[in-house]
Amino acid sequence: MDEIAAAIADPVRRRILELLREDRLTAGRIAAHFEISRPAVSRHLRVLRESGLVRDTVVGRERRYELDPTRLAGLLQWLTQFTRAEAWERRFDALETEVHRTRRERRTGGSPTSREERTA
Repeated sequence: MDEIAAAIADPVRRRILELLREDRLTAGRIAAHFEISRPAVSRHLRVLRESGLVRDTVVGRERRYELDPTRLAGLLQWLTQFTRAEAWERRFDALETEVHRTRRERRTGGSPTSREERTA
């Protein structure tokens, strides 16, 4: 996981991953998106390749790079502990249960306790 985190720490490498999210690209097409030299882009691609986030395939005379998102799974799992998504999911489940209970009570005229409270 540390190797993955180190690889995505650089903004250029994160942008390369974004570019590769959509399509397989050559180093030249990737480099066209940056104001840095092609050798610098190649070094970034090497870091991404060595971390396993990117793999390359030779097609004729070209080397095409593509994203391998499976290597992000461990980092993603670790990061989710810092989000409140699970807590929100439980709250939404509880809210959904309450909405269904309230609707059911309205259709059936309410529970005996709620009828007594309304007439009191």
